[in-house]
Formats: sequence, structure tokens, C-alpha cells
Amino acid sequence: MTAMKRLNWSEIAPEGAKALFGVHHYVTKTTDLPEELIHLVFLRVSQINGCAHCIDMHTRDLLKTMAIDKIALVPVWAEVPHLFSDQYRAALAWAEEVTNISTTHASDKAYAAAAAAFAEKDLVDLTLVIAAMNAFNRLGAPFRLPVAAKP
Repeated sequence: MTAMKRLNWSEIAPEGAKALFGVHHYVTKTTDLPEELIHLVFLRVSQINGCAHCIDMHTRDLLKTMAIDKIALVPVWAEVPHLFSDQYRAALAWAEEVTNISTTHASDKAYAAAAAAFAEKDLVDLTLVIAAMNAFNRLGAPFRLPVAAKP
């Protein structure tokens, strides 16, 4: 089976790419959120959305600071609470809540838990991290961006 060639979205719409990468730059370079937490959230959001390119990329990013045993358990993070700090668990829970907003509606309970774990600015920045990765996933998956993984 041969994969259909898809458009390169960033070449076709460079101004849109520039705008989206501007948000990415903001969340990765100017917030006070730990870099590892940002990539952890990027990975979890990408797993939920099924973006192979982003899962591949953010797994590689996390391998720089996190053990593979821990990364492998990110999809079931709630079942292994001892592996993730309270703040990381709060970030992962909020990432799932916001990514699945059509069913969760960002419940008051989830918001209160996230707000208890993050300062106001950090919570807004975390939500921007989640929103940015959801946007990238909605481009990466439908346009089938390539992965670095080899057979």
C-alpha cells in the first residue's frame, strides 16, 4: 500500500506557519514552564490526537531528559502516579481536559485542580502550550508529516 502524497502545509501557507511557529516560540522560549514539562504535554496531546510526526519528535525531545521507561508510560500516566510529580500530573490532566474539550467542556473540577498546581500566568501559558500542540497536530496528522523513525 502506497501512502498518498500530501501537501506541505508550511510551504503552501508560509504566513500561517510563521504565525503558528511564533506561538511555539513563545511557549518554548519565553514562559517559566520547565522545558521537560512542555515536551511532556506536547507528547501527550499528540498521542491523544494521533499525530505520528509530533509523537516521534516529542518522544525524541523527552529522551534528552527522561528515561524511556517513563516515556513509554505517558499514555497511562494516571496509573503510575509515582513516576510523575504532582505538577506534571496536573499538567497532563489539564492537557487531556483541554484537548478533549468537546466532551469535557473544561470542567470546573479540572480547572480547579490545574489552578491549584500552577500560578495564574503559568496556567495560561500551559493552556497555550496545549492549544499550540493541538493546532500543530491538526496540521501534522492530516498532511501526514514524516517521522524520523526508520524501519
